Amino acid sequence: MFLHTHPYPPFIPKDATKLIVGTLPPPRFTTSELREGDVDFCYGSRDGQLWQILDRIFALDLDFETTEKAVEQRKEFLAKHRIGICDMVASAERDKIDASDLGMMNVELRDLVDILQKHPSIRSLLFTGGNSKNGPEYFFRRLLKTYEIKLKKVSDEVPRIHQFKLPESDRSIKTISLIAPSGAANRAVGSLSSYKQMKLKNPHLNTIDFRVQLYRPYFVEQS
Repeated sequence: MFLHTHPYPPFIPKDATKLIVGTLPPPRFTTSELREGDVDFCYGSRDGQLWQILDRIFALDLDFETTEKAVEQRKEFLAKHRIGICDMVASAERDKIDASDLGMMNVELRDLVDILQKHPSIRSLLFTGGNSKNGPEYFFRRLLKTYEIKLKKVSDEVPRIHQFKLPESDRSIKTISLIAPSGAANRAVGSLSSYKQMKLKNPHLNTIDFRVQLYRPYFVEQS
């Protein structure tokens, strides 16, 4: 049984208004067996697309290599734009050593509600996945049940949007469930009518182009 622990603490700038929320990096980040092109930071897998998408949205000219410079580029971007990263899962057990969310067992969650209470400037959570089993929104809903908090639907369009209030507070937090920035989610992208309409208008555009359009307003909006 492999104990898959999160290798990075939450990265939350003091004045952050948004949090990117996922599950866990691939197991090789836990065992420090990075591949060429990986970045030793949150969402640093060379196979992931989040930093590619943000690179295009903000014209960052990021390095995609296993260097301290690449790590610092990402931290500086997050601090400048008041964006934090705090994945839901602290640890999980796996029979098979892979990055599948469904393969996680005996999951220990980070207490994101407590973290939000300690960071009063945060107004929105950007889930890098939806409410399918063992996705970030799925785990967040599980955590909310322990606080007897319910998500209220704001929009059922993709990306789906909800909101909730923190305990003993009038502070409202918005959640946005983005389509996962991974190749595994490309089939879900391909089934969306909005993606099909985009392809009809411009057949040269692909699933990353679609995600850039989808993510842009939620990353650049002012909280």
